[in-house]
Amino acid sequence: GGELFTGLYSDYWGRDAALFRSMNRMAHLRTEPDNERLLKEPKFVGSYMIPDNEDHDDNKVYFFFTEKALEAETNTHAIYTRVGRVCANDMGGQRMLVNKWTTFLKTRLVCSVPGRNGIDTHFDELEDVFLLQTRDNKNPVIFGLFNTTSNIFRGYAICVYHMASVRAAFNGPYAHKEGPEYHWALYERKVPYPRPGSCASKVNGGLYTTTKDYPDEAVHFARSHPLMYQPIKPVHKRPILVKTDGKYNLKQIAVDRVEAEDGQYDVLFIGTDNGIVLKVITIYNQETESMEEVILEELQVFKVPVPIISMEISSKRQQLYVGSESVIAQVKFHQCDMYGTACADCCLARDPYCAWDGISCSRYYPTGVQAKRRFRRQDVRHGNAAQQCFGQQFIGNLFTHIQIASKCLEQTVHKSLYSITASIFFFFQVKTDDRIIKMDLGLLFLKLHRLDAGTYFCQTVEHSIVHTVRKITLEIVEEERVDEMFNKDYEEEMPHKMPCPMQSSIPQASKPWYKEFLQLIGYSNFQRVEEYCEKV
Repeated sequence: GGELFTGLYSDYWGRDAALFRSMNRMAHLRTEPDNERLLKEPKFVGSYMIPDNEDHDDNKVYFFFTEKALEAETNTHAIYTRVGRVCANDMGGQRMLVNKWTTFLKTRLVCSVPGRNGIDTHFDELEDVFLLQTRDNKNPVIFGLFNTTSNIFRGYAICVYHMASVRAAFNGPYAHKEGPEYHWALYERKVPYPRPGSCASKVNGGLYTTTKDYPDEAVHFARSHPLMYQPIKPVHKRPILVKTDGKYNLKQIAVDRVEAEDGQYDVLFIGTDNGIVLKVITIYNQETESMEEVILEELQVFKVPVPIISMEISSKRQQLYVGSESVIAQVKFHQCDMYGTACADCCLARDPYCAWDGISCSRYYPTGVQAKRRFRRQDVRHGNAAQQCFGQQFIGNLFTHIQIASKCLEQTVHKSLYSITASIFFFFQVKTDDRIIKMDLGLLFLKLHRLDAGTYFCQTVEHSIVHTVRKITLEIVEEERVDEMFNKDYEEEMPHKMPCPMQSSIPQASKPWYKEFLQLIGYSNFQRVEEYCEKV
């Protein structure tokens, strides 16, 4: 008995695009075919039923799509993002638009970056849309993920819209064009009653109980004036997030709203075309009218990099469900323990899900949810670890001692980094040369010398907080000593004392020596080193 509202191409050749209503007791409806005023080569993204008020007869269905814009007179190939709207109880017309929508209207959904010269940079092609439900089901928050169709650069943007702006656009003036030689303008003449696009409901006077009773004048006006004059503009008149670095192609978006110590935050989960999910928050600065982007996590969800084609969230279970063409993965909203065992690390992460509880970085609960856990230190907006963690000491093991044979293959001194925005610095007691390469994972020794022995410090700097993540003492073992150790007791002692045995001593079926050695010393990033060594 449910209603199905869809936007699709109904023919094999992909030419007949339409908005449909089916699978219910009411008449099957669709948009009028071969009418480019309604739809012109659209790409459908999503549809949602959103009530306007308590009268169910006044419920509206909103369609999100992109299409070629007829009103873009300077560029006949311009692509615009649209929001289309119909009444859920539309029954079609009596003499015209029979079994067709009589309440269809549409307007432009704008997502653009204001320019200094008054020329905005538009992101016109909608990739995905997400409705964040609030306590008021009549006013969800709309998040749109856009890309740009510009030939100059490739970029993505996320814009946020309130339903008040959407309703204001549909309740505003209609767009009008007198003829082919005229420009699109505001329709200033009398609008017929009932207002075109309005539903047959008690809220609208109750004079008409069905759209079949609408006067021909009102139905004809709706047919010839489906476009609204005012576009829908985003909150703050700008995107909350812009990505133009070309690192990722953004495809999907899901949003969770979370209460933190210093306010409410919308956590964005953004899916890419290579199986990565970005966990991001944005913070608006009213004084500078700018947005700060904080990337909390970059998660490689699938083993094989494949496009993410769908994402759903369960705020109740605190889980994100990520889908590709063949696999569905489940991802936790938060992994607070990965931010380390220090108050500073926890605060600098700026994750609204997490806070320092005096012992560890753990899930943050608002006041009243867990009254027993009063000691909570968190500063998402500023990440001021110096203030939040005053008097807190780092708890954990900073010291590592590594003993490596001088003739072993390349070795990496690894860093542990809990905040993705921190800057990394290595300090060591010996002078370096081109044999030592600074990598994202740490230091790579292309060839070991005896003078490389010494103490290495890995420090991170974020918000003027300097934190020593790891202190490593590297000892170089001469080749002669290795041979002595190997020959002394080969049968019994070799697995324990030989980090770098000779190739001839390794059976063909056994795993490479470096796997045993890395496991022996408890190296934490074994998988990455294994991948690197296999490439070498």
